[in-house]
Amino acid sequence: MAQTPQPFQVSLAPQQLWQSINPWFAGSSGDQFGFINIDLGQGDDTTEREILKQVGSYGKQLGHLGEALEVVIGVLHEIAPDRMAALSQPQKDRLAIALGDIAEVRRVKARLGRHSEPAVEAVS
Repeated sequence: MAQTPQPFQVSLAPQQLWQSINPWFAGSSGDQFGFINIDLGQGDDTTEREILKQVGSYGKQLGHLGEALEVVIGVLHEIAPDRMAALSQPQKDRLAIALGDIAEVRRVKARLGRHSEPAVEAVS
């Protein structure tokens, strides 16, 4: 009995289109969260959980870093404008992109009713 030939098939997507993005419940590889691959190494799960609980989510921590970056850049513009002007164009572009991202997060939060104040001018 002759077999019917199977049509040629190409699949550009994987068979499984979901992935765990919760680092505490990730699959056995545990090294891909969302669209970012992160090598967590041999970190301490208990420490990570406590940091998330006491300090805040990764987004909140990144937000704080972004706001601190705003302060540092603002101060550098005031105390060393010649040094800021001497940055290469790619360096200036990177700073502009980072500040643009911070400003966009602030706009999204404002639109959603979650107020995010611009970075403070002075640090006590």
